[in-house]
Amino acid sequence: MAATTEITRPRWVLLPLAAAQFICSFAGSSMNVMISDISTDLDTTVQGVQVAITLFLLVMAALMIPCGKLTDRYGRKRCFVLGLAVYGIGAVVSGLAPNLGWLILGNSILEGIGTALLIPPVYILTTLLFTEMTSRAKAFGAIMAMGGIGAAAGPLIGGLITSWSSWRAAFGFQALVIVVIILLSRRIIDPLPPNADRSFDLVGAVLSALGLVMLVTGILAADDNFVLMVVLLTLGAFVLTLFFLSIRAKERAGRDPLLPTGLFRNRTSNLGLVTQNIQWLMLMGTSFVVAAYLQVVRGYNAIQTGVIFTAATAGLLITSLSAERFARRRAPRTLIMAGFVVTIAGVGLLLGIAGRSAEPWAAAPGLFLIGVGLGVMLTPSVTVVQSSFGEELQGEISGLSRSVSNLGSSLGTALAGTILVANLTGQAYAAAMITIAALGFVGLVAAAMLPGTIPAASASAAGKGR
Repeated sequence: MAATTEITRPRWVLLPLAAAQFICSFAGSSMNVMISDISTDLDTTVQGVQVAITLFLLVMAALMIPCGKLTDRYGRKRCFVLGLAVYGIGAVVSGLAPNLGWLILGNSILEGIGTALLIPPVYILTTLLFTEMTSRAKAFGAIMAMGGIGAAAGPLIGGLITSWSSWRAAFGFQALVIVVIILLSRRIIDPLPPNADRSFDLVGAVLSALGLVMLVTGILAADDNFVLMVVLLTLGAFVLTLFFLSIRAKERAGRDPLLPTGLFRNRTSNLGLVTQNIQWLMLMGTSFVVAAYLQVVRGYNAIQTGVIFTAATAGLLITSLSAERFARRRAPRTLIMAGFVVTIAGVGLLLGIAGRSAEPWAAAPGLFLIGVGLGVMLTPSVTVVQSSFGEELQGEISGLSRSVSNLGSSLGTALAGTILVANLTGQAYAAAMITIAALGFVGLVAAAMLPGTIPAASASAAGKGR
């Protein structure tokens, strides 16, 4: 009993979990400031590096749902540690990569798989250990703060390491952090025993992953082959439809599907998932576009680009760490709507000022507002989704939630990056930022449709949906 009491203390639980979220988010954005160095060293192009970045995010999104399901069968801590180990191996392979193919294997594939294994346990453990809404908001606030900081500070830290040594050392940094997290996680005790008898829906896992891959690769193909883009997007939508029909058929037959269809009947959760997707789309899309523009068009090096991004890091840090206080004073809907308004305003500043000014700090006000807006709404969006279901569905909803968020990251990099890479000019920069702002308005509408209060769901209600 003493061990369990000790382990459930936030200082023991949150430190490795928040650190894991940090390093995964860091990996998704730090490469943005290494674009020129990597493309030169590996004799590839900016588009080649964009593909590697997008594939990393895509692998995470495609595997997050199946890996979330595996946590119930094999245990949350076991999947967490295994994911850390796979990620660490991928970081080492990436740091030693002699060409783009090896970089894709290490960063896009192995690190992507590792992240998909370790992230669902982070959110499941947090939800199970923090049952009261305010304490849960505080816990998620710490985790989302570290995730947001990792994404926002990735360009700065990656730029510092790249300028001091090389881009390869940045992957060495990731491997070192992974070792530390594994050591810190030794005291974590899984609050629920694994259920080894629980079946795994392999067909559903393949269909869901394949459909998501087709959707994002279709967007990536937009600047090269319009017909291929249409074919891939159509096939992706078709495969995802087959996935839904498959899980519904299994559920009706009394079998255990990859995801229960009740997850998709919860209106509050669905709206929360939309806001999550667009939040990460805006963060990663802006990060890639601004970083690529500053380096390729303006000629800034990795450290200069990273320093400029400290504005976003500062804004996100200020608001994310205040998540508990915000949760006590304002409803999640209010916070999410306010976050989108501020973030859209930040994108507007980047479009109106940074795109026309030669001063390097012209981007700072816009990036700061984006950081503030995202910091305000990241935590309440996660709380809305996770709290919509009881503990019996935490594995499924955590996998779905993280998949939707990482799909947003993939789409942000693919969509905005494709617009920018197609024609690296001021007009392409403006088009990419306008696209991001327009999608931000979609997120704002979804947030406005959320209920005013979000009561915690019971397990029985969660299973039936709302």
